[in-house]
Parts: sequence; structure tokens; C-alpha cells
Amino acid sequence: MQTRAAGRAMGLDFGTTNSVAALAGADGASEMVEFQGDHAAGAVFRSALCFWHDDAVRGGIASEAGPWAIAEYLEWPQDSRFIQSFKSVAASATFEHASIFEKRYRFEELGRLFLEKLVSHAGGVLDDRPQRVVVGRPVEYAGTRPDAKIARQRYDRMFEAFGTEIHYVYEPLGAAFSYASRLTDPATILVADFGGGTSDFSIVKVAAAGAARRCIPLGSAGIGIAGDRFDYRIMDRLILPMLGKGGSYRSFDKTLEIPRSHFADFGDWSRLALMKNRRTMEELAKLQKIALDPDAIGRMIAVIQNELGYPLYDAVGQLKRALSQDSQAHFHFEGAGLAIEADVSRADFQSWIAEDIARIAATVDRALAKAGVADGEIDRVFLTGGSSLIPAIRGLFDQRFGEDRIATGGELTSIAHGLAMIGQEETIAEWAVQDD
Repeated sequence: MQTRAAGRAMGLDFGTTNSVAALAGADGASEMVEFQGDHAAGAVFRSALCFWHDDAVRGGIASEAGPWAIAEYLEWPQDSRFIQSFKSVAASATFEHASIFEKRYRFEELGRLFLEKLVSHAGGVLDDRPQRVVVGRPVEYAGTRPDAKIARQRYDRMFEAFGTEIHYVYEPLGAAFSYASRLTDPATILVADFGGGTSDFSIVKVAAAGAARRCIPLGSAGIGIAGDRFDYRIMDRLILPMLGKGGSYRSFDKTLEIPRSHFADFGDWSRLALMKNRRTMEELAKLQKIALDPDAIGRMIAVIQNELGYPLYDAVGQLKRALSQDSQAHFHFEGAGLAIEADVSRADFQSWIAEDIARIAATVDRALAKAGVADGEIDRVFLTGGSSLIPAIRGLFDQRFGEDRIATGGELTSIAHGLAMIGQEETIAEWAVQDD
């Protein structure tokens, strides 16, 4: 059994879209790490990297992370490479490296660069890192046929110098521990964590305040569907048709549909920036010559060449957030000769993601079955993560469990807060994931 951590413990929510860190003292109280500087956004550090050439830097390639990466990209979009959502390839056996200019970076190398920048912008509070670090991980990784063992190997290499004692805990369990600190009476809770890459669910039994062992995990389940998948639905409906998806090309005397594989990476935020490489650009140039609508493929090439992945992501995100507030919103994107204006209703968006919502609902069933708990035995449901604000997500739980049982809050910070608290538990081994 692990002993209680001496001094501070750190909880790190390394997220697909955002990352958050928290520190807990020996008293178990947890405080968020606030980032410092002109571009800082409080406790939230965007999970993004930007690279550019700089002869003054060893190796000739400089980098930044978080909101500073966004600022660098916006200042020099043509001369930089911007990567976001790179966590979504952690469990992918097909991902070997990211080609950034003339250098190749493995996942763990991207991760170590990211952590280095995160620490440097924390105002010194992470310079002397705690011995025990608790890192959140999804119940189910994103991607096609994700391999948890590959992800664990990459995480181990990413975090090997970050602390002497590294533990991995399911992200919704971190949120459960955070939410339990609000409760005084015993309860069986369902935590639903909706991030950028995955939706994860845990059922936890919470004892009364003051109990020696406050939380007991009962069961968890997850699925690689969340905010990025919802973004892709918008891309697929509003943008990709203007870039050639659904179009045709000539092959000798036949007319064939353009393979959908040409658009798979374009609809994936973690891969879009990596399309600006010689092989891909040559393939698209060949496709443009034989396409029945060469202008559409030309627009696709222009978006890639002009590094418009981030503004495209931002426009999609603005629409998604607007539809969480209003029944209708306007979509606008312009750049590299491509202009898209569209009015989108919430009903339209909900129809686009209906299949995804159904699969999320089935994953909730699976979590409850693993825990051996029926709907009526759930006393409270805690919704967290940015995508939990989408009305279709909230409606799923309102209808199933009743609005009076739903609790929200700390959408971006609850996981890190709880992970740091778990880091001070004597029973941390019972929370940690082994991936053996």
C-alpha cells in the first residue's frame, strides 16, 4: 500500500484541448496552478504547440506551448507549424512521429516539450516539483482501435523526468474526488467527464464527511467520442463539401468518387497541421489535375499551405459554443480564397451528432453495469468537461436521472483538483490504473 505523500502532491489533467495542474498539501486541500504572463488564461493551459525556425536555438527549431503557442502562430502563421489535440494520437499504433519542418518528433518528445513549457509559465511554483504526481488518463483512449499499452508506454516516457513517483488515475475519478469534497452525506455518484477527445464515466460510492475512506470507485467506462468528434460533424457538413468531399475524379474512361481518406486527416485537429508535407501536397496536386471540380481541391490545398487550421478550429468552436446558448447561430470562416457563411440551428447540430449521443448513452449503460448499480441507485450526477455544456449532452442526463439529481461546475478544473487530492491518499494504489 502506498503511504500518504510527504509535502505537496500534484494533480495534472493533461487534456486533449486544455491542460490544468493543481497542488495539494499534507492537509489534503487542493489549489489550482495559475499561469503567469501576458497571454495567460488563469489555470487553463491550452494543449497546443507551435514551432518555428530560429537559428539562435539549438537544433534551429524553437517552440512554445499553451496560449503562447497560439500567440506565436497568430503572429507568424505562414512560417510556423501549429499542433493541437495531439493527446488524441497517444494510443494510436499507426502514429509514429510528427514531421515538423525537417525534424521528426515522437509523441513523448512532443509531450516533454509541452510539459517543459507548462512548467516555465507557472510562475516558479512548479520548478520544485512534488515527488508524487497523479496524471489523469481517459478510461478509453481516442482513435480507431486505441491501444492502452502503447499509450502507457508513451506516457511513461513523456513523464519520466517529471516526478519520481508517477501515478495514472482515470480522469472521471479525479472529478469524482473533487465533487465529493462538496458533499457531507453519503451518496452514490455518477461522474460524466466530457473532454475534447473522450467521454468517460465513473460510479463512486462516497461516505459521510470525516470517514477514514471517503470514496470507493465501483466501475468506469469510456468512449472516444467528445468535443473533437462534434467539431468534425460541423466540418463534415459545412466545410469539407467545399473542399471536394463527395466530388469525383477521372481515371481513364471512368468517373470515380474521391476517396474519403483524403479528408480524414483534414477533419482531425491533431493531424491537420501535419498535412503540410511534401508527400501529401504532391498527392493533392495530382488529385487536383484529375478532379471534376479542381477548384474545390485547390481550396483544400490553400487552407493547408496557409496554415489555417487554427482559425478554422476557432470558427467551428465558436459555432458550437454559440449553439449551447442559443437555438440558432451564424457560422463564418474566411481565408485563402475560401469563404463560408451559414446559419445553423441547434436542431441541425443535434441531428448531426445524434449517433454520437446514442453511443455515449450506451457507454453510460456499460459503466453502470460494471458498477452493478441501477439508475435509481444514483443519488447525484456530476457533469464536467467543456462538452458537458452542450444541451444535447445535458438533456441526456436530465431525462434519464432527473434535473434535481444533476450537479455541474469546475468544467475545466475539477479533474486536476481531485487528482491532487488523490495524491495525498494513503490508498492511492486502489485508484491508480496499472495497464498491465
